[in-house]
Amino acid sequence: MPLRWTKPSKPSALAATFAAALAVTGGAGAHAKDAAHVAAGVALEDLHLDIQPRSEDERARIAEVTAPTTDFSNPEKFEALPGGAASVRLRQNADAFSQPSGNISFEGELDFKVGNGLFKKIWVSAPSSTLASDGLGPLYNARSCQRCHLKDGRGHPPEGPTDSNVSMFLRVSVPGGPEEAEIEDFIATAPEPHYGTQLQDFSLAGLPAEGQMRIDYEEIPVSLSDGESASLRKPTYRVEDLGYGPMAADVMLSPRVAPQMIGLGLLEAIPVEDILAHADPDDADGDGISGRANVVRSVEFDLPMLGRFGLKAGAPTIRHQSAAAFDGDIGISNPLFTGAYGECTDLQAGCREAPDGRDMDKGGFEIDETGLDLVTFYSRNLAVPERVDLDDPEVLRGKEVFYSVNCQSCHVPKFVTHRMQGRPEQSFQLIWPYSDLLLHDMGEGLADNRPEARATGREWRTAPLWGIGLTERVSGHAYFLHDGRARSILEAILWHGGEAQAARDAVVSMPAPDRAALIRFLESL
Repeated sequence: MPLRWTKPSKPSALAATFAAALAVTGGAGAHAKDAAHVAAGVALEDLHLDIQPRSEDERARIAEVTAPTTDFSNPEKFEALPGGAASVRLRQNADAFSQPSGNISFEGELDFKVGNGLFKKIWVSAPSSTLASDGLGPLYNARSCQRCHLKDGRGHPPEGPTDSNVSMFLRVSVPGGPEEAEIEDFIATAPEPHYGTQLQDFSLAGLPAEGQMRIDYEEIPVSLSDGESASLRKPTYRVEDLGYGPMAADVMLSPRVAPQMIGLGLLEAIPVEDILAHADPDDADGDGISGRANVVRSVEFDLPMLGRFGLKAGAPTIRHQSAAAFDGDIGISNPLFTGAYGECTDLQAGCREAPDGRDMDKGGFEIDETGLDLVTFYSRNLAVPERVDLDDPEVLRGKEVFYSVNCQSCHVPKFVTHRMQGRPEQSFQLIWPYSDLLLHDMGEGLADNRPEARATGREWRTAPLWGIGLTERVSGHAYFLHDGRARSILEAILWHGGEAQAARDAVVSMPAPDRAALIRFLESL
């Protein structure tokens, strides 16, 4: 079924009012850079978008609209719509993250539903009479996208020895590997010789799985002000039941839980120049915050691009991220990652020789260009729910606390997306993701000690905060951070170190009512 790009349905009155505001509001421009930026030694451009360049007057108006607020007595204009006109009414059930963009056309909604079907599809081993669904593995972490991103929400670590690891896995690599001469500060790594770049804990009949991730936790008490306390669980990871020999002595392991899916298309539409405007790699302003751009080679364009997606911003586009997940997580070949054996290494001969589901009717892949585009379209258009309780006094106080301890330096509240052809749902929207999409040193406590492109072993991409308060409703748990170690928003804050150490310490020492208000504000996002 081909994609049909059409004009969006009529936007909401609030979104129309915002568009009018941008048209008439003046102000000093904060961004006076060209569309192509030099960062990390290469020119970074939005190669994935068909954009209409901004005029200097428009840049100035946008800069005024996106400037940090100083008034916490009332909600800001348009704050109720974190995804702009693409926002949707909040559902009171687990489907809160599974709605299409609020401004999507009728034809676009049909494509969204077909993409959803492919996202949920259970893949089977080849050969199979179900030709449209065969090609699983031979090694894999899940049989569908939905198995990891259940209800399009967050994954979680296993609750115990009998619980599945299906929404969490280990990335693996060793030091060394090919350099990227075009990317300054690139940190070369290579796949682990036996196990590749991630540990697959499932396999087809007749082949051993690669191994099983095991987690041990240590409880660490934390004293807070006003007699309150918390406990952090510190994880230690190991791998058991290795199926293909010992791992290299210098192997680097990085646990990852599946992130939530909402708002991805809006993040993809933020101008690269606006993201880089928040980068301060040498901390020139002396505030202790030094965000850096991750720069990665695009499989689509064979050029360095700004990394936006993944826990270390290791993928530049949703299509790249989706194709890599088909390959690594499910073992499905596609136009970007063409190996029919998924992530099987040269030393896994039985895996390399197993039957596959390649089909000439699908371009010689197991999912073809159209299928990949539909899944990408679905992922791009998962809507951000509208916010509630914006005018609650405790929420407003919590927002003021959020700003007072400088959380907004990394969790940047708002951006305006590009004007674009072909992506009307994401075009020219004021959005509130609460992320700068940059890398930050989060301290030794959260370090995985595994580099990814320019990201060091202590750096992580700032996680978008929109929808964070709906996690338990959608996913049935309240686990946060890259490996789900935090069992609450407060625990996630208390794990912050490095560039966020001062903010974390301020939360520990502030009066208990302010701490409660801060959590209430975050839960309202």
